[in-house]
Amino acid sequence: MAAYAVIVRDERILLSRLAARISESELWTLPGGGLDHGEDPRDAVVREIKEETGLDAAVGEQARVYSAHLPHARRDGRRSDYHALRIVYDAWVPPDAPPPRVLEVDGSTVEAAWHPLADVLDGTVPTVPMVGQALADWSPYRMQRVGAYALVLRGDLIDGDALLVRFSAKGFHTGSWSLPGGGLDHGESPATALVREVEEECGLRAEVGDLLLVHDEHFSGTAPSGRFEDFHAVALVFAATVPAGAEPRVTEVGGTTDLVAWVPLASIADGSLPVLDVGHAALEAARR
Repeated sequence: MAAYAVIVRDERILLSRLAARISESELWTLPGGGLDHGEDPRDAVVREIKEETGLDAAVGEQARVYSAHLPHARRDGRRSDYHALRIVYDAWVPPDAPPPRVLEVDGSTVEAAWHPLADVLDGTVPTVPMVGQALADWSPYRMQRVGAYALVLRGDLIDGDALLVRFSAKGFHTGSWSLPGGGLDHGESPATALVREVEEECGLRAEVGDLLLVHDEHFSGTAPSGRFEDFHAVALVFAATVPAGAEPRVTEVGGTTDLVAWVPLASIADGSLPVLDVGHAALEAARR
């Protein structure tokens, strides 16, 4: 009985290369390994990932079980009639995790590395059959989030400015600009969430006005947690105001926003500043 993990980040998968005593030719497998007596499979896979890659992993809620009967398996220099049950989890490591490296000594793996998913799927990277089986069943974690966002203007809709925030390296769309706002906490009203988010990202107290539009976006990518997600964002965009003369500043530490500024509408319209579609759609709605 063993536990393994599919760990995908930015279209790359983390794999471990088997030692020569396991496979004489180059062969890669999922990080993981056998359970110790009395060990929970989830604890086992976290331990094995650490030993084989040096990385701290988080493990998903669901797993698949694969059975393999290898009547002529070669292990530790001898043939054996081998029956393996493999529990395969979805797992992830932080986006800023260091390069992987093997920590265990004289173990079953000798190298850990990120490989392009395309190279694994087309056979460029030689893998054990379990890798192909697991990837055939794997899909990105589906996340749908409802958020509240603010269109805050200074001046008119021609020569004025809009209050925008820039995404940090911890968020999707790093380096792009968008409206201040974010996801609703469970049980939180959109207006309350919007006031909280604007205060965190801009250091300003917002007055929430009318709902301008509902905008949605569907994409895949690495979340701030490090998990690769199939992400569907539903944005409720409100008109909002902040105190006259207020200068924004980011107050949230370690979040997905690293800069906030009043941005000339002309810079948004001419494309000189990378602004997400929701920002353009909000301005169009405000002009109607």
